Amino acid sequence: MSLFGKNIRKIRSVKALSQQAFADIFDLKRGTLGAYEEGRSEPKIETIIKIANHFSIPIDTILTKELTVNQLLKFKGDLEDNLELPNRNKLTTIPCINPDDQESYIKHASNPNYIKDLNFLSLPINNNNKLRAYVVDNLEMSSENNGLFPKDIVIGQWVAKNDFEKITTPSVYLILTAEALLLKRVYPSNNSFILRADHVGIDESVLKFSEIEELWEIKSVFYNRVPDLKNSQVLDKLAFLEQEFKKLKSSL
Repeated sequence: MSLFGKNIRKIRSVKALSQQAFADIFDLKRGTLGAYEEGRSEPKIETIIKIANHFSIPIDTILTKELTVNQLLKFKGDLEDNLELPNRNKLTTIPCINPDDQESYIKHASNPNYIKDLNFLSLPINNNNKLRAYVVDNLEMSSENNGLFPKDIVIGQWVAKNDFEKITTPSVYLILTAEALLLKRVYPSNNSFILRADHVGIDESVLKFSEIEELWEIKSVFYNRVPDLKNSQVLDKLAFLEQEFKKLKSSL
């Protein structure tokens, strides 16, 4: 049954399905599916038939042959219908952190297998860097009718630790510490960052470089509504000028 486990893992990869999403389709527990994939348990014949039929894969093939991606793309039915083959190569797949994932992400972000089991977004963006998607779940980065609101999705690009000191202008970042996952506007300040929310009434905080486990610079935003963009550039310029004024004042 080890080939069966490899094949369903490959199907999940092609379909960009997490273990939980795949398991839900066939009324399985996530742990049960994981046991199949790792060869620790053998599925019932009813389960094999159900999975093979769902993806229009011959039963003897899914059991006795290690499927390739090219083979999977040739099978008819649900697998092929959802792939939208002509456009798939133009899409970038990105691990996405949903609100329900935040607590587990804080604990397991360094585990590659955990990242593989996150939901993935397939988006028409041209970026070959390491990316992370994040679904906004609060109003901290909103200001009146502007900014980020719940269900907006931001796309962050990985920033290596040795590049923290190269950050010289304020911008919005997704920040992982040992205890929290934060979406804040970041201002550089002597081996640390000043973190600010755009929403009024939220105190700023200071975070040392050494306390940061992951840093993602927000490069794209997919709004869950039609945003008011007319003042966004003005706000960015004002934030930059405020920071420059503080630097000038401290040097006097």
